[in-house]
Amino acid sequence: MKPLTSPIHFHTAMIEQIPVAVFMDQEMIGSGKIIEITDLAIKIGDEFFVRDACTFEYAV
Repeated sequence: MKPLTSPIHFHTAMIEQIPVAVFMDQEMIGSGKIIEITDLAIKIGDEFFVRDACTFEYAV
Protein backbone atom coordinates (compact mmCIF):
# COMPACT_ATOMS: atom_id res chain seq x y z
CA MET A 1 0.00 0.00 0.00
CA LYS A 2 1.14 3.53 -0.75
CA PRO A 3 1.35 5.96 2.20
CA LEU A 4 -0.44 9.30 2.32
CA THR A 5 2.34 11.77 3.11
CA SER A 6 1.09 15.23 2.17
CA PRO A 7 -2.12 17.23 2.63
CA ILE A 8 -2.97 16.83 -1.06
CA HIS A 9 -2.97 13.02 -0.65
CA PHE A 10 -5.57 13.25 2.15
CA HIS A 11 -7.77 15.69 0.21
CA THR A 12 -7.56 13.63 -2.98
CA ALA A 13 -8.50 10.45 -1.09
CA MET A 14 -11.48 12.24 0.48
CA ILE A 15 -12.73 13.83 -2.75
CA GLU A 16 -12.32 10.64 -4.80
CA GLN A 17 -13.70 8.43 -1.98
CA ILE A 18 -10.58 6.21 -1.99
CA PRO A 19 -10.48 3.80 0.98
CA VAL A 20 -7.66 4.42 3.45
CA ALA A 21 -6.09 2.10 6.06
CA VAL A 22 -4.87 3.52 9.39
CA PHE A 23 -1.90 2.05 11.25
CA MET A 24 -0.38 2.65 14.67
CA ASP A 25 2.93 0.91 15.37
CA GLN A 26 2.41 -1.25 12.24
CA GLU A 27 -0.96 -2.54 13.54
CA MET A 28 -4.03 -1.66 11.49
CA ILE A 29 -6.46 0.18 13.75
CA GLY A 30 -9.01 1.36 11.22
CA SER A 31 -9.99 1.72 7.59
CA GLY A 32 -12.59 3.33 5.38
CA LYS A 33 -13.24 6.54 3.50
CA ILE A 34 -12.13 9.91 4.84
CA ILE A 35 -15.08 12.00 6.06
CA GLU A 36 -13.26 15.03 7.50
CA ILE A 37 -9.75 16.47 7.64
CA THR A 38 -8.44 18.79 10.34
CA ASP A 39 -4.96 20.00 11.22
CA LEU A 40 -4.79 17.46 14.06
CA ALA A 41 -6.91 14.48 12.98
CA ILE A 42 -8.50 12.55 10.14
CA LYS A 43 -12.09 11.34 10.52
CA ILE A 44 -12.82 7.96 8.95
CA GLY A 45 -16.34 6.71 9.54
CA ASP A 46 -17.27 7.68 13.11
CA GLU A 47 -13.69 7.75 14.44
CA PHE A 48 -10.99 10.39 14.56
CA PHE A 49 -7.34 9.37 14.12
CA VAL A 50 -4.54 11.69 15.26
CA ARG A 51 -2.35 12.55 12.28
CA ASP A 52 0.94 12.59 14.21
CA ALA A 53 0.26 9.26 15.95
CA CYS A 54 -0.89 7.25 12.94
CA THR A 55 0.25 6.23 9.49
CA PHE A 56 -2.29 6.40 6.66
CA GLU A 57 -2.08 4.32 3.50
CA TYR A 58 -4.25 3.85 0.43
CA ALA A 59 -6.18 0.61 0.94
CA VAL A 60 -6.37 -0.19 -2.79
